Amino acid sequence: MQASFSRRSLIAPDRLRALMQRSDLRGGLQLGGHLGALCLTGAVLWQLWGSWWAVPVFMAHGVLINFLYAGQHELSHETVFRTKPLNALFGRIFGFVLIYPRDFDKIQHWAHHQHTQNWEKDGELVREPYTLRTYLLWFWGLTYWQTRVTRIVRFCRGVVVEPYIRPDENRIVIREARIHAALYATIAGVSLVTGSWAAVILWLAPMMLMKPVHQLQNTIEHLGLSHKNDILENTRSTRANAILRWLCWQMPYHTAHHTFPAVPFWQLGQLDAVMRENGAAPHAMGWIEFQIEVIRKLRAKSEADYPYDEVWIVPRGDGRSQRVEAT
Repeated sequence: MQASFSRRSLIAPDRLRALMQRSDLRGGLQLGGHLGALCLTGAVLWQLWGSWWAVPVFMAHGVLINFLYAGQHELSHETVFRTKPLNALFGRIFGFVLIYPRDFDKIQHWAHHQHTQNWEKDGELVREPYTLRTYLLWFWGLTYWQTRVTRIVRFCRGVVVEPYIRPDENRIVIREARIHAALYATIAGVSLVTGSWAAVILWLAPMMLMKPVHQLQNTIEHLGLSHKNDILENTRSTRANAILRWLCWQMPYHTAHHTFPAVPFWQLGQLDAVMRENGAAPHAMGWIEFQIEVIRKLRAKSEADYPYDEVWIVPRGDGRSQRVEAT
């Protein structure tokens, strides 16, 4: 991935090497804290099921499940644990829970980092430009979950159409999808035989219904930015408090992550500070602020109608917003 700015000017090599060090302890604390919170909300939800008190717990539980993807993302980068097999083990577990198989995710995400914001090559951008309708369907999870499920079914049939998956990788994603499908079928079968709703109550229902909260972070990272090959112009960080940064595994420092993806998540705050000290000025918005602007802009025209190489979603009052609207 070659960007149109020099990374070397943003951080000294020895400082970067220090920030790139992995830690089983730091990774374990984050992963253990997230799983511990999930176990707590799951246990309370099970006890309160059937009462109105279960509703807020259901919501919190669903949010925690969805943000396991922040962990899966880091596990795919192999930056959570110094011990590599641990990254693979928990990455596969998280991928199974999220209906987002690890091998496929790694292939897709590598293409995303290698070709960020390139319509033809970015693994996370191979889609039609958003209209307001298609954006809202994706945001609320309807087309999101449809895509996740139908992709696994298609892979099980041996059909791979993604342009970023090489022919020699087809067998990998097909085998993985078939293993996932067999395990999902086993869970469904056991649930039917035993008459248990545990998988629905503690997993599928909260995960699917609370997806929009996770989409607040998913959609903010690149949408409405330039498609130029420049990380500082095609990637956005998120203004977030400490709790949200923990929930997102520090991914609100998204520009820092894209600039130096080998730096572990727990070092991204320091990396972001060093980059800013050396002149970087990442785009940044808050979750709600961003969504208001997206909806406002897509009500006016579709994503395809905005300039390809310009930033068209910025905070209100930013001069760039007025220039884009005037075109």
